[in-house]
Amino acid sequence: MESYELKSQASSITRPAPGATRLASSVRERDDANLQRMGKKPVLKRNFGILSILGFSCTILGTWEGLLGTFTGPLTNGGSGGAIYAYIFGWIGTFANFMVLAELASMAPTAGGQYHWAAMLAPSKHMKFVSFITGWFAVLGWQTAFAASAFLAGSMIQGAAILGNEAYNALPWQATLITWCALSLALVINLVGGKLLPRAETVLLVVHIVGFFGILIPLVYMAEHNTKEQVFLSFQNGGGFKTKGLSWFVGMTTCAFAFGGADASVHMAEEVANASMVIPQALMLSLGINGCLGFGILIAMMFCAGPDLGGTLGQITGYPFMGIFLEATNSVSGSLAMSAIVIVIYVCALMGLLAAASRQLWSFSRDRGVPGWRLWSRVSTSRQLPVPAILVSVTISWLLAIIRIGSNIAMMDIVSMAISGIYLSYLVVSVLLFIRRVRGDISLYNDSDDEIINVPGAKLVWGPFRCPGILGTIINGYAIIYIAIIVFFSFWPSSMDPSIAEMNWSILAIGGAIFFAILYYIFRARHVYTGPIVEISL
Repeated sequence: MESYELKSQASSITRPAPGATRLASSVRERDDANLQRMGKKPVLKRNFGILSILGFSCTILGTWEGLLGTFTGPLTNGGSGGAIYAYIFGWIGTFANFMVLAELASMAPTAGGQYHWAAMLAPSKHMKFVSFITGWFAVLGWQTAFAASAFLAGSMIQGAAILGNEAYNALPWQATLITWCALSLALVINLVGGKLLPRAETVLLVVHIVGFFGILIPLVYMAEHNTKEQVFLSFQNGGGFKTKGLSWFVGMTTCAFAFGGADASVHMAEEVANASMVIPQALMLSLGINGCLGFGILIAMMFCAGPDLGGTLGQITGYPFMGIFLEATNSVSGSLAMSAIVIVIYVCALMGLLAAASRQLWSFSRDRGVPGWRLWSRVSTSRQLPVPAILVSVTISWLLAIIRIGSNIAMMDIVSMAISGIYLSYLVVSVLLFIRRVRGDISLYNDSDDEIINVPGAKLVWGPFRCPGILGTIINGYAIIYIAIIVFFSFWPSSMDPSIAEMNWSILAIGGAIFFAILYYIFRARHVYTGPIVEISL
């Protein structure tokens, strides 16, 4: 039987041989060869399969868990009926967004994600700057998303402590300490490496699905129900905007945010077997699973929530769902058990968030896009992990968690900044792909070609997953419109004429961060950053 040895100058891919071991080896060889076609050396170990990366994607999206923590937003601006229709609108828009990301991930399955795609799609004279800014949108989005998720997990644990003991006095510094503990757990799991993280994500997928029913069944069975008119025909303008329509758009972004983080699995692409097909499949399956679970929990909460949304307990904890659980079950222990399901998933999702944030930072550093790139781009040869990028990502979140001691409002602005950064990176690549596909600049997929593809100045080739013809163009165009709406309204405050404390400062935060990124580009990065570096040639 013909043997195959993967070399840096590889020019062909052998056919899979019989046997599971040989088949797995052949898949890895093909993945590494495809990565080499994009000019990158394979340095990370491919431990993720379809089930583990699906669990990774589903739990980071965490749509139904995310809605429990944020569903008061669309209720205030939109009402019960407005929240339901906003969710449907967001689900459809997210489908279009995921389809675009899946196509791009199939074309270029690298840890870089958005900045790599921007570089390969942008006009050559603007490529460096467009790719650089897109990379910084993603870096800011993912680093702050990891920090914000850790903060939410910590504050949710404090809320559960209040639920269990009304005499407990929750202090801001305690939330910071809890956040540090959750971050430390995520760090340990990521540093262990090997197959621990993929196996943990598979188990967490089961918890994600089973936990949904563990909350839905007792909630629906034990709570007093609102009428269908109250649920589907109730609209309100709690923010005092000029029209209910404008109020609905402001509240709608909360539902859309529950689908944020679609590119998490993309940044793990160099650790996924058969990435060009598995990543798109994981994206679309996670959208289907999370969309259904999220819609189910939203309908259940609308039927079971009282007019005061959890009462005093909901206000004190900051999470009305805990008060709603208590009102439904009339049992502190039962409410704690239901809340614990949500908290466990929030805490465990930090493992995947750290992995995605660190891989994105590592990849951008590999291409010299951030200060200190020589250090952050290093990979531990023994563990085959980007250990420096993992450590700096956790350190950033540790430092940002200190903000919670002084200001809860400032910490919530970091949450908004995370969403703005990630969605702005989606917007850039969606626009660039739309232009390219309308011009017909992308060739059909051919895995037998022995040439560099899908990097700046090289041939553009569709991956094995795509939506062809006019339908793909329509979906791509709709994704642009949807993402633009989300980005625009993500900068709005939740009410008209807000006070300083109520103002949404995320536009100032993201604008200031990008301003400093541009200064760095002018004085340093433009001399060293050239887009995705071609490390090898075929």
